[in-house]
Amino acid sequence: MKKIGLTTTVPIEVLIAAGYEPFDLNNLFVTSENHLHYIDIAEQDGFPKSMCAWIKGIYGACIKHNVKEIIAVMEGDCSNTKVLNDILKAKGVILHSFSFPHSHIIQDVDREMKRFMKYFGVSTEAVEEIRKRLNQIREKVKRIDDYSFSKDVVSGFENHLLQLCMSDLDGNPSNYEKLIDDKLLDIENRSPNKKKLRLGYIGVPPMTGDLFDFVETLDARFIYSEVQREFSFPRFEMAKNITEQYYDYTYPYDFDFRVKEIQKQVKLRNLDGIIHYTQAFCHKAAEHILLKDQLDIPILNIEGDKLNVLDARTKLRLEAFLDMLGDLKVVVK
Repeated sequence: MKKIGLTTTVPIEVLIAAGYEPFDLNNLFVTSENHLHYIDIAEQDGFPKSMCAWIKGIYGACIKHNVKEIIAVMEGDCSNTKVLNDILKAKGVILHSFSFPHSHIIQDVDREMKRFMKYFGVSTEAVEEIRKRLNQIREKVKRIDDYSFSKDVVSGFENHLLQLCMSDLDGNPSNYEKLIDDKLLDIENRSPNKKKLRLGYIGVPPMTGDLFDFVETLDARFIYSEVQREFSFPRFEMAKNITEQYYDYTYPYDFDFRVKEIQKQVKLRNLDGIIHYTQAFCHKAAEHILLKDQLDIPILNIEGDKLNVLDARTKLRLEAFLDMLGDLKVVVK
């Protein structure tokens, strides 16, 4: 199978039906033992210091691993993706476009989905067969997510990582399903390990992967990871077809659509507080203003840049915030 790089979640069902093996460039970058090397490649090629580390990391991963083809998301991804696509095209990378229409009208989503399938020469029937297969895996990941808040047997990092990797299923759905099956067997035999504070994580997946384990040392746990959960399409069973499934995906569309699902999960999971992660130099950081107004729950904004571990200042802010949440919980009781 030919490999094809992704800069964000796209309809991988179409790519798999077309004989491609999709792999997420974000995951390739951030899980590297030397992720800063990818950023250095970008900056040596002229990317400015004042640009999101994710964009530079994706570029560096493409150059370092000689990626030949990628899906270029033209609508519904970050504001810097357009220039990244232009630069990669100039470097000889073959770009195949896909868009999540800003209108968020189902007819527009359907038109784009059909164009995408026609472009890759695959039938609706073939794509739906792949979707059915992948949704079997999504159901198992959804079960793990449910256990994270209903049974206290899943760590925040486990839930984060397993949902995050659903963007490309580690390039091999069968192998990934085996990993999920093994993890489920382990989880279902665990005893509950309850934490005092129930946290939600919203915003793009973090550069600082140690965030999840760090809060657990403070008697807290993330039992909701917003965007990571969206990568796993947790409402897949409500979709009659692939168009409806990607229409219901909150990440690429407008803020109001996204915040309704967050509000629902805050109540369902009985969260005590939320950590809102933003990336330095990202336009989405300004959404914190809206989130504070729309969410009736304590919320702390933390910002990441190039580091893949928490700095001392951020740890202190997290400690103070969790102390405050603990005190509030005592007062409420």
